Amino acid sequence: MSGRRRKAGCLGSAPAANEKMGAMLNKRGVELWYGYLDDMPEQCYESVLDAGEQTHAGKLKNALMRKRYAIVHGSLRQLLAAYLNMPPAQIRIKQAEHGKPYLADHPELGFNISHSGGHLLIAVGWNCELGVDVELCKDRKSLAGLVEKCFADEEAGYWHRLPQAEKTREFYRFWTRKEAFVKATGRGIALGLDQCVINPERATEFLRVPESCGVAAEWRVCDIDLGPAVCGALAAKTAEIAEARVRCLEWPVAKNKVL
Repeated sequence: MSGRRRKAGCLGSAPAANEKMGAMLNKRGVELWYGYLDDMPEQCYESVLDAGEQTHAGKLKNALMRKRYAIVHGSLRQLLAAYLNMPPAQIRIKQAEHGKPYLADHPELGFNISHSGGHLLIAVGWNCELGVDVELCKDRKSLAGLVEKCFADEEAGYWHRLPQAEKTREFYRFWTRKEAFVKATGRGIALGLDQCVINPERATEFLRVPESCGVAAEWRVCDIDLGPAVCGALAAKTAEIAEARVRCLEWPVAKNKVL
């Protein structure tokens, strides 16, 4: 998959293109959608926001934050509408007990979103718990402290043994995998990032997860190649994420290329 950023256009509402979206996704598989927010025109998305989203957007004083909010939530609605073959404005998105969004009328279609800077990542899958995370790989003096606080002993030991030149990138690989997992569970960081333990030798597998999340072997995680300065990860309670496709958020959806 190429890490080159591609220009993203409008996810418009062309019924003829949308009709086949539900069939594009294997009933046990997951698809990933990537876009760069600052390339996407906000006017394509503002009109499909619900009343609560429009109110929230209107309260944002920063123009860039307001634009990105409209694009993130509007493109999510248009994408889900394409899978469900229904108008985006009619989709009812609710929040579970700990804040994870879900489709009130179609809970069988799971989704999750993440954005960092201008990078947007959306995961969609039928009948599975899933989560995604994307992060800009910025060198920070606090990385070692975060490792001690948020990594399990096996992960921290592996990270400390890495050459210095590899530590920043590998930190974000572990971080996005863990974030994707806690988002998939619906609990978020409150679950404890050090409680979900990635196998450093086989990074698609978990060594341990909290007992409330089931058996570690039921979960899978995979890295998403979005370029040298960005890390992304997908976690899901399904065996079928190894071949998850990454598509570019361009219209028409049915003709989007796999990155």
